[in-house]
Amino acid sequence: MKNDETIHIPEILLPKFHLDAEKMRKWSVIACDQFTSDKDYWLSLDKEIGDAPSTLRLIYPEAFLSESEPEKRIEKINAEMEEYLRRGVFTRLDGGFIITERETEFRKEKRYGIMLAVDLEKYSYAPKSDAAIRASEATVPERLPPRIKIRRNAKIELPHVMLLYNAREEEIFGRFLSNNQLIGGDLVYDFDLNAHGGHLRGRYYGGDKASEIADNLYRTAGEMIFAVGDGNHSLATAKKCWEEIKETLPENERETHPARFALCEAVSIYSPALVFEPIYRFVSGVDKEKFIAFIRTDKTLSSAYEKQNGVFAFDANDQVELIRALDKKIAQYLKENGGEVDYIHGESALCALAENGIGFLNGTVSKDGFFAEIVKNGSLPKKTFSMGEGREKRYYTECKMIALK
Repeated sequence: MKNDETIHIPEILLPKFHLDAEKMRKWSVIACDQFTSDKDYWLSLDKEIGDAPSTLRLIYPEAFLSESEPEKRIEKINAEMEEYLRRGVFTRLDGGFIITERETEFRKEKRYGIMLAVDLEKYSYAPKSDAAIRASEATVPERLPPRIKIRRNAKIELPHVMLLYNAREEEIFGRFLSNNQLIGGDLVYDFDLNAHGGHLRGRYYGGDKASEIADNLYRTAGEMIFAVGDGNHSLATAKKCWEEIKETLPENERETHPARFALCEAVSIYSPALVFEPIYRFVSGVDKEKFIAFIRTDKTLSSAYEKQNGVFAFDANDQVELIRALDKKIAQYLKENGGEVDYIHGESALCALAENGIGFLNGTVSKDGFFAEIVKNGSLPKKTFSMGEGREKRYYTECKMIALK
């Protein structure tokens, strides 16, 4: 792919104390869409952080989205952003990328990421698209409105979006990676993450170094340069908010408005520290025999067999086709007969639930076939895969302005 300006070299905001490991431990918190059923996780984190400056004050943990007065929390978040800017909490890194190194207790290998910005004009979350940046999974429109309310009046963004690129790390980092060690950049943070999140280290590459990395991403790209691995709905929210803003701007201001460019972390799909794990389907409130008979009427699902009491598996080669067919049949049955579907991480967790319903041990998309699948057939079904464990997800650390000063 030629340089089409999909990638934008951003001005990144970090707290002025970014080299203070103890302060950064309180500053950086996990993505807001994690631990959504565990309010105690967030309450404990709130207690640990206390009055220290923290990204926790700038996000809306989704565990609390159902509270009675969400608008008050949103107003408080926006006011806190204003206060951090007024107090000079941030320092600005001019025109460059941060390359991150993430270590967790779940993997032996480091996960390298590139903090960069992308042009939202080059991104689409339509199920089928020829955009340079595409959604990896189906985007659910009903999940966007609360996120839009949160972002609409925000002055800064904190990304938990992870983009995937179809090249190996050494192809992209080139001379900046030697013997699995980053070289040539300036250390900007190095600290242990809270709540067993592992360790995070970042090096800054500005000017020509950033351009070199961007050129390598363009050079190795195929029909699309990025697929959204994590944070599909967050990037879709950024797109919707930018489209709102764009309508209010004269043509010349649309080219450079900061809301047009979204900060993301880009990761190699071939990273050994990046693991695709299946997300299983669990159905409750249905007649077992009738439901399974209905499922087997689909040719793709006809091989369904009971692996253990209440848990069914399939003999199938194409797991994406299987998931598409399974989701369609589940939705059709529930619409006509009632019942509920949930999405479960881990086979042991699924088996534990099976006495109260029916579980399905589907597989997931392969790394090698990931980009080809999206190019050929469009976005994957929702909840097709998970990129690792919850505590491996992105922690908010870097920020970017999305409002004019």
